[in-house]
Amino acid sequence: MGAALDVPAEFRQWNYRLRRGRNWMLVGLMYSFFYMTRYNFSAVAPTLQTFFGWSKSDLGLFEFIMPLIYGLAVVVNAPIADRIGGRKAFLFGAVGVVVMNLVFGSFHLAASQPALWFDLGNLAPLLQPLLPNMVHGQLLLQPAQLTGDFSLRGLAWTMALLWGVNGYFQSFGALSIVKINAQWFHLKERGTFGAIFGVLIRFGLILAFSGTPLIVAFLPWQWAFWLPAGFVFLLFMGNLLFVAETPRDAGFDVHDTGDASGPEEEGRVRVADVLRKVFASPTMWMIAVASMMIGIVRRSVVDAWWPLYFNEVHGVGKTAIAYQVAAWGIALLGIAGGFAFGIMSDRVYQGRRAPVVVFGFLGMMFSLGLFYLVDAVDLGVAGSVAAIVLLSFFVNGAHGIIGGAASMDFGGKKAAATAAGLFDGMQYLAASFTGLAVGWISTNYGWQYWKLWPIPFALVGAAVMARLWNVKPGRRSH
Repeated sequence: MGAALDVPAEFRQWNYRLRRGRNWMLVGLMYSFFYMTRYNFSAVAPTLQTFFGWSKSDLGLFEFIMPLIYGLAVVVNAPIADRIGGRKAFLFGAVGVVVMNLVFGSFHLAASQPALWFDLGNLAPLLQPLLPNMVHGQLLLQPAQLTGDFSLRGLAWTMALLWGVNGYFQSFGALSIVKINAQWFHLKERGTFGAIFGVLIRFGLILAFSGTPLIVAFLPWQWAFWLPAGFVFLLFMGNLLFVAETPRDAGFDVHDTGDASGPEEEGRVRVADVLRKVFASPTMWMIAVASMMIGIVRRSVVDAWWPLYFNEVHGVGKTAIAYQVAAWGIALLGIAGGFAFGIMSDRVYQGRRAPVVVFGFLGMMFSLGLFYLVDAVDLGVAGSVAAIVLLSFFVNGAHGIIGGAASMDFGGKKAAATAAGLFDGMQYLAASFTGLAVGWISTNYGWQYWKLWPIPFALVGAAVMARLWNVKPGRRSH
């Protein structure tokens, strides 16, 4: 029976759950497509690299600037989302996401002719040490011929900054979904909510890493940005018409969610109170540090650079079976990790989140070590797929708990978005530097070092969360 029967009866009423489910479906689907319109760049980065003639350092600009702006924006915008409500913030962000993806795709007009490459064939592995800037076994003969006054590097900077503006609007996604659902879910349901939160993330990533490469296999690359923007617009209309911010807005009584909220939190939200509640809490900052460590592991491997690794090391293209198995495996094992960690935190640890996050960090360290070994002993692409899929299990399990459950638990209904902003923002600020680091490490030291460098950060995350082992959210958590 466990935690499910501890949830108050008003949260288990059929009409309430039905209305919450409709809310959740529309909000959740738009959040997934936010992910598609954020990670579509990472998914088709090899295509853009080939089209323009960019280096890995050029791609690193995108993986640095977008997470950096996202990370700053999510912290700054979080109190705004708490103040105006998640629904309004989500709709505002959606408009910006649609516009920026449409504009980004329009940069196909910046090149009058794509880059020209020479395929080195079987000589590529032998020449790789001498030609570190070789791309996918090819040598650049001539970069894309650009229109206007753009230089190749200048175009990369311009597009990366524009993609960073997309990151600003993307920042409203996590804030909004947590803010809305903090009103609808009881404390003892939130570990499972964290699992569903993870499902949404992985569904969005499968849309990006499996779907957008299929788009560019049949259509020009700009459609990998235009089509997802169209889906976000459709879901914007659904959220505008059918989503209720709170149970009260849907005709239900106010429910006690059992978290760090108090009766005083039902009234008007004051930004100063929200900021004090979140930023003056040592527990909040310790969780934020752990979130930073997740971000470094996550953005270094699972959510950004693995398609380029598969292409360069194993010669696996985006429509190959091994690539698609990896993309779907990352999603499915990520979902499994979310549910395993969420259910454990609800039912085994009775609302304590830290123990399962510690297990997540230890699993990340093991998976990264295994990932290193599969190439060291030449197990081929199948071994790499298995290792990265296992890594996704632990990364998504830990991220779902911190991003989905802990932010609602410790922020309460009043400050849920601000707590999510702190955790998500610090994660992306840390992750932003992986864009520059991974581009440099993989170019100068190779992909094997890329697999090892996140391990110390996972160790730090495990140590930090171990200090919160027995901490449980409640009215006096702060």
